[in-house]
Amino acid sequence: MRSPPPRVGSSLNDVALPSDGEDTIQSISWSPVAEYLAAASWDNKVRIYDVAQSGSAQGVSALCAEGPVFSCDWAKDGKKVIAGGADKKIRIMDVSTGQQDIVGSHEAPVRGVRFVDVPGTEGSIIMSGSWDKTIKFWDIRQQGAAIASLPCGERVYSLDAKADLAVIATADLFIHLVDLKNPTTFLSKVKSPIRYQTKAVAAFPDGKGWATTSIEGRCGMNAVDEENARGINFTFRCHREIDEPNKLIKIWAINDVQFHPVHTSVFATGGSDGSFCFWDRIAHSRLKSYFPSATPPSAVGGTHNARPASITATSFSRDGSFYAYALGYDWSRGAVGNTPQIETKIMLHRVTEEDARLKSAGRGTDDTDKNR
Repeated sequence: MRSPPPRVGSSLNDVALPSDGEDTIQSISWSPVAEYLAAASWDNKVRIYDVAQSGSAQGVSALCAEGPVFSCDWAKDGKKVIAGGADKKIRIMDVSTGQQDIVGSHEAPVRGVRFVDVPGTEGSIIMSGSWDKTIKFWDIRQQGAAIASLPCGERVYSLDAKADLAVIATADLFIHLVDLKNPTTFLSKVKSPIRYQTKAVAAFPDGKGWATTSIEGRCGMNAVDEENARGINFTFRCHREIDEPNKLIKIWAINDVQFHPVHTSVFATGGSDGSFCFWDRIAHSRLKSYFPSATPPSAVGGTHNARPASITATSFSRDGSFYAYALGYDWSRGAVGNTPQIETKIMLHRVTEEDARLKSAGRGTDDTDKNR
């Protein structure tokens, strides 16, 4: 069964942020209270941008680390930014004053950091995940000592937290779930719905499920509660293309997945193929695809022109009006793919109604390999 041609949108009006970044951007995070954007980079910095409604932006400040920074996040009040990376430390910066401190550290590089809401605690709690195979929780008022530590058994590759749910993906293809009402133990540990290396996980905005992406151009949705699994669980293929002359299927890694904060059934994926796509989780449908660093295929089965850049990180703004994505090199094509033509930059896409809502009732998914 051949699926219909995808809806392709134009990225010509997307705006580039001013940047002096010198290496791949690994993480992007929007402030929950203002149009401020944080971007963590392999050049040892987290840059903060003030974004105007027009899409223009200016740099405000930067958090500096002693190695590549892999993850960043904002406090719920928008006053502080945290970061973790190769120097094994969890750093925090007051955005208004620029003051920087170290909250805690791991025994190996820190792969992910998030501010989380833990009922019954005062102040801000930080969750961090590391290649030392642990998840730790930190109270920023008690610098240096974790208030809880959970052994994961393998390296943490990705993590996220929304509502009362924290989801952690590890190198052994397991997904660990934590109920933040009781962060001293795992709620459950389940096998990843995808057979190949996990690239990213994202919790549903209501905390009732999560998304998983992999290096194999596949994305999965899963419910926390088994009784809801039938209506939520499925996987599907995306960020793939068919090279007709050579009869080859090109498969690209899905580097990031993010849910829209208002239209919560809508999510976006960004891949090594240099494209990002908007999807409707409930309708099992692709809404629109964008190819900012490549010429899109004329129809399904066609091939893209060679693309110089991958999408390495993405994030929706607090009201979902902007979708930020980073273009750069993710080493998915080895050293030979890292050419001087690749430019590291952050782009802002203004989210339209077509991006965030399904327009034609009853339209099926563009990718027919879905498993419910």
